[in-house]
Amino acid sequence: PPAATSSDEEDNSDSSTKPIRSEKKKNPVSLFQTGGDPPKEKKTKKKAPPKAAESEEETPESPQKNSNKKGKGKKSKKPKEERPPSPVIEVDNLEEFVLQPAPQGVTIKCRVTRDKKGMDRGLYPTYYVHLDNDKKVFLLAGRKRKKSKTSNYLISIDPTDLSRGGENFIGKLRSNLMGTKFTVFDNGANPDRANANWSNVRQELSAVVYETNVLGFKGPRKMTVIIPGMNADNERVPIRPRNDNDGLLMRWQNKNMDNVIELHNKAPVWNDETQSYVLNFHGRVTHASVKNFQIVHSSDPDYIVMQFGRVADDAFTMDYNYPLCAVQAFAIALSSFDGKLACE
Repeated sequence: PPAATSSDEEDNSDSSTKPIRSEKKKNPVSLFQTGGDPPKEKKTKKKAPPKAAESEEETPESPQKNSNKKGKGKKSKKPKEERPPSPVIEVDNLEEFVLQPAPQGVTIKCRVTRDKKGMDRGLYPTYYVHLDNDKKVFLLAGRKRKKSKTSNYLISIDPTDLSRGGENFIGKLRSNLMGTKFTVFDNGANPDRANANWSNVRQELSAVVYETNVLGFKGPRKMTVIIPGMNADNERVPIRPRNDNDGLLMRWQNKNMDNVIELHNKAPVWNDETQSYVLNFHGRVTHASVKNFQIVHSSDPDYIVMQFGRVADDAFTMDYNYPLCAVQAFAIALSSFDGKLACE
């Protein structure tokens, strides 16, 4: 892959004077293709992926003052219809939809709400994801498990059933002891219970690594997101580790990047006027928070793979694009809520 763009180029990427380069840029979809054998598992009906259209949010606007500063941002007095809603998205089969990559050229816009009601919800809130459109279609719920030594979140396609054994369990997010590295699994079996050809074993959908930053509490976080690559049919290459040394984190640490893609959060730019770190969320984020982030590929920092940010005390927007699916995006967002991060 081409070398990462130099950091000064990235810092200017939000200036509205800069011409949009996306017409000449190669299709972002090619950034995520790694080949990979087409899966030999059950063939689902394939819908032809829609052709990548430029998302309507590519037009540069004056950067929103979305500082990454800790603490309450000033509430913006802008009218409510600032946040563009999600395009019409049909969710026929929820289980299929939440694991399917976003269609090319479509940004799937969601809203994450955090519910802290009840006895132990302060420690173990439940998070819900809905499509951010008129119908507010429910997609996923997530909650931290209580008796785990490390942070362990269950992700379910039923807002009322967050049990590990239930049939609505769709994935989980697990952290290391330090709480700085996370792995996202689907609902397949543990490698101990593999069938003869391993087709029932759980896939790793993503890994997230947080670096404590040199500024300690003051500066923005650094995140690295590792995901499986896509094959020629634009399907995720299945990564089914047989043991702990074969997962996405170990492959990334050992620089074994076959069928693996590395993404990172876009570095915010210091803004002298507001005295804070700023990212342009195009009106989708209204509150300052250390948790606001955008995930990009270093070869094309203008293509936002995912963005997440606060819009109210317990509400966040979560927008994701190809090649992510809802479970990957939600799990990445959940990792950013985790309390143990030494990078607050």
